[in-house]
Amino acid sequence: MRATFHLKTLAVAIATLSIASMANAAGLDRSGQDITAFLQDGTYAEAVYTYIDADVSGFDSANNVPTSNTYVKGNATGDIAESYDFFRYGVKADINDTFSVGILYDEPFGAAAKYEGDNNFVSKGGNGDESAREVTGNPLVNQAALNAAARAAAINAAANPNDPNAQAQAQTLGGAARIVAQQDADAGEGTDVEVRSENITAILGMKLGATKNFQVYGGPVAQRVRADIKLRGLAYGPATGYNAHVNPDQDYGYLAGVAFSKPEIALKAALTYRSEIKHNTQISEDYPVVGINGAVNDMEITTPKSVNFDFQTGINPTTLATAKVRWVPWSDFAITPPVYNQVSKQRFPEGLNLVEYDDDQWQVELGLAKRIAPALAISGTVGWDSGAGDPTTSLGPIDGYYSVGLGAKYNLTENWAVSAGGKYLWFGDAQGQLPTDKIVGDFQDNDGYVAGVKISYQAK
Repeated sequence: MRATFHLKTLAVAIATLSIASMANAAGLDRSGQDITAFLQDGTYAEAVYTYIDADVSGFDSANNVPTSNTYVKGNATGDIAESYDFFRYGVKADINDTFSVGILYDEPFGAAAKYEGDNNFVSKGGNGDESAREVTGNPLVNQAALNAAARAAAINAAANPNDPNAQAQAQTLGGAARIVAQQDADAGEGTDVEVRSENITAILGMKLGATKNFQVYGGPVAQRVRADIKLRGLAYGPATGYNAHVNPDQDYGYLAGVAFSKPEIALKAALTYRSEIKHNTQISEDYPVVGINGAVNDMEITTPKSVNFDFQTGINPTTLATAKVRWVPWSDFAITPPVYNQVSKQRFPEGLNLVEYDDDQWQVELGLAKRIAPALAISGTVGWDSGAGDPTTSLGPIDGYYSVGLGAKYNLTENWAVSAGGKYLWFGDAQGQLPTDKIVGDFQDNDGYVAGVKISYQAK
């Protein structure tokens, strides 16, 4: 006689796997955009807090010649990854045996990195002679001589407007003087980046078939994004001193999916598509080398689409197996500030993106949950993230990860439960690269951990 694994006997184990899963992934991915709260039976609500602490350190490149891409091991960067946390909320209810509604909140995309110490990602102020030589390749031996030469070149260019050599010399020396002055003005400041986002998703689901085993669902997504970026130090050459502030912007996309369930063996499978969301926002930029400060322009940022596959099935009446797969096409994503792009056209005719990725992200996580007492279950996971390419941006230099995780859930009452979990991450080695393709850092043997806690309510 075939055994049946009723969902009620496994309910204590189901939610333990999504506390600290799918976090700190490729590109700017953070939350994994989990929708499993909507797939729960009956009336369900959850509040999840996740904390991530990564250790990402390496060495800058001692080669500061802008036109040379050869990496030469330089000074230690220290830990550049700032710890961060985020929340996830979900509420779901059945209108009747056919229709369900839900509201989900998460923080899907983000970044938090800051360089400090004695390395080429930090302005060295008071070192104008070295800055003049290394950043510009100019042989002048001191800043005073550089400033004097820049003034003389500017006078010569004004007197000879049709002489291309005079114009080029004035531009080169003037830019070199501004770089050195900016290094002094930013003395001790390090490269810093922060990107934050928030999503609110409304979902309507409809069950199909005589046994209601199939469900289609979908709904609108409201997304808000903002960002601040500072580039400092010799690593960024003429771009040192560059600042960008992306104003908060809210725009809209959608979610659509299909699910299948077979309660007698605790089987659930769901395939979910999220659309890309195009933001038309304003950005304020400073680019000292060309004398631009506080330039405000319109800019477009499109956050990527994604596909999530969630699967679970009972192995026996007290054991549940799960799998999660996520795909995000980060190779289609780019941040292209107008001023940064326009200035880069002086060397690169098509201009440069400030942030871009070479590869798409694939993420896989497998898990087992076991009920070990009437009110207690434990779980374990293993995971892999492909990363978004190596070399990658110096603002987030890791190439995917491997992970292991543990979790537990305790039923406080028939309806209320508390869950906790943690995950250890081994990050892939990566070289930090500028948009010009110059390698400016090497980051190896890094790791991190994720911890989370969840409170949930369910009434069937």
